[in-house]
Amino acid sequence: MADQQETRQPQPDVAVDGAGNQPAPDTPVKAAERGTADAKAGAHGSPGPEANEEERAAERVEEDLGELRMRAAQRDEYLALAQRTQADFENYRKRMAREAAAARERGMRQVVEELLPALDNFERALAAAEAEEGDEDHHLTQGIRLVQQDLVAALQRVGIEPFSPKGEAFDPNQHEAISQQPVEGAQSGTVVEVYQQGYRLAGNVIRPARVVVAA
Repeated sequence: MADQQETRQPQPDVAVDGAGNQPAPDTPVKAAERGTADAKAGAHGSPGPEANEEERAAERVEEDLGELRMRAAQRDEYLALAQRTQADFENYRKRMAREAAAARERGMRQVVEELLPALDNFERALAAAEAEEGDEDHHLTQGIRLVQQDLVAALQRVGIEPFSPKGEAFDPNQHEAISQQPVEGAQSGTVVEVYQQGYRLAGNVIRPARVVVAA
């Protein structure tokens, strides 16, 4: 009988410890625990592509918000600058209008002061003509009166008006007293005679009226 050689099947490599003992095989519980641990390790590992995309989107949103805040601050700064510029221009416009009005009044005042002596002479000539002719309707008297009226009307058209305060209370801001005398029936301090009428420009006295005041 031929010797039969025993055929041995190859055995898988099994890890052994230092004492030559093989580790105990995994139980179902241990395998489940190891799977859970591996899943947790994967969850806490490097983020996936979706998480990276969300982070980039959040960064872009934050950048956009920062740019919007910067532009809003610039807008507020430009608005404040525009408001200050408008206020400065409005103040400048008002100041220039006041200065122009004051310059116009000074110019008119100077012209009127030069014209008033001539107008006074017309009034004296009119009074003399009336006294000499004894008739207010005389042709010479009428001619002088027309010229005098034209001059007064021209002054009134530019805002200059004469005033004659006879019968009014004496006002040192508008009247110049050349004399003071008792007058029967007149209250003390009342203007009883106007020697030279005064003139105003826009409510301001150009020349005070020269008057006689009751004592």
